[in-house]
Amino acid sequence: MNNISNNCDSLPCRRFGRTEMNIPVLSLGGMRFQHSWSDLAMKEVTNDSQMNLEEILKFASKNGFHHIETARHYGTSELQLGSAMKRVVDSKRIVQTKIPPREDPNEFEKELELSYSKLQCKKIDLLAIHGLNLPEHLDQTIRPGGCLEVVRRWQRNDRIKHVGFSTHGPTDLIVKAIETNEFDYINLHWYFIFQDNEPALAAAAKFDLGVFIISPTDKGGHLHTPSAKLLKLCSPLHPIVFNDLFCLSDARVHTISVGASNIRDFLLHLHAVDTLDQAHHVLPGIKKRLLDAANSSLGEDWMATWREGLPVWDQTPGEINIPVLIWLYNLQISWGMEDYAKARYRLLGGGSHWFPGANCDNLDNTVSVDDLKEALQLSPWVDEIVERLRELREKFKGIPVQRLSDV
Repeated sequence: MNNISNNCDSLPCRRFGRTEMNIPVLSLGGMRFQHSWSDLAMKEVTNDSQMNLEEILKFASKNGFHHIETARHYGTSELQLGSAMKRVVDSKRIVQTKIPPREDPNEFEKELELSYSKLQCKKIDLLAIHGLNLPEHLDQTIRPGGCLEVVRRWQRNDRIKHVGFSTHGPTDLIVKAIETNEFDYINLHWYFIFQDNEPALAAAAKFDLGVFIISPTDKGGHLHTPSAKLLKLCSPLHPIVFNDLFCLSDARVHTISVGASNIRDFLLHLHAVDTLDQAHHVLPGIKKRLLDAANSSLGEDWMATWREGLPVWDQTPGEINIPVLIWLYNLQISWGMEDYAKARYRLLGGGSHWFPGANCDNLDNTVSVDDLKEALQLSPWVDEIVERLRELREKFKGIPVQRLSDV
């Protein structure tokens, strides 16, 4: 099926899975323009912040960004959007927000009511269960009497159109959630530097779910501020344009998030869409250069087998998240992505279920090398992994980072 249409002004649209909605290939993410990460009253939001958002909405509407995606726990985002959307009218606007699951569905519904009141909309087009990251989150959602029953009641009352879920969880849990057949769409991570969720993309296509890619620019490698090496390897494209094309060249992907803090943040993404029909010509050469750089920096054998036999973080001494840490090691050695690796390294230990496990600051301290090697006994790279963890520790150890929004 050809899922491309041209009904969204300057942006092409794609059929958003079984929702049957036509959604622009670029969506406006609501995390980066808010005034504060804390809930505030509107009078506490500065005029400059609100005027900036209104300018963003005007530019977005004019250029086809009719889908706006936010969340209850994005600070003042919903509040500011609710006010701004009244002033910047868009008849094609699609509003999506996200509410985390709760043990008590009454608490979930209270948060849903709060989102509804802040957004000031008659109907939420797309409601996502925010952060199905653990098995208990899925259970809280789909069990009899759970959060999804609240959503179904709201749907019957014509206050919500479609329900999906967002996730930072492990791939097997994502696939399990898709296979419940309870959801219409999914927000997930998948981009060039992180393709682990390929089985989830396949499952989403099988069940005809809409697919929204979370934060391909920031979580996809801090591409707003790419390394000199990455810029050179992606030439003649900017890394943002390359990554957008990588995502959108896969027909299973329907839209990707553009987290705009000002109008300039749109420009490279719009250039990517203008280049989309050339993706099959320009992507292969850039991907080859990137992979060749990784093989040259780390060795073909390492790149082909480094994942083999690695324990999951909750079965590792000190809960050290070795798969993530070695992935970060590879990124900074292969493509110069040190700032990204440093930020993600320091988030380990402070990211809760959104980014689980610990970094390796405690290696050779409370975590012994012998215990770690025991956990790595199925890996073909035991000694190399230990030494590379030590390299990471010496390079990136420091003050831990907490997630800005932890729900």
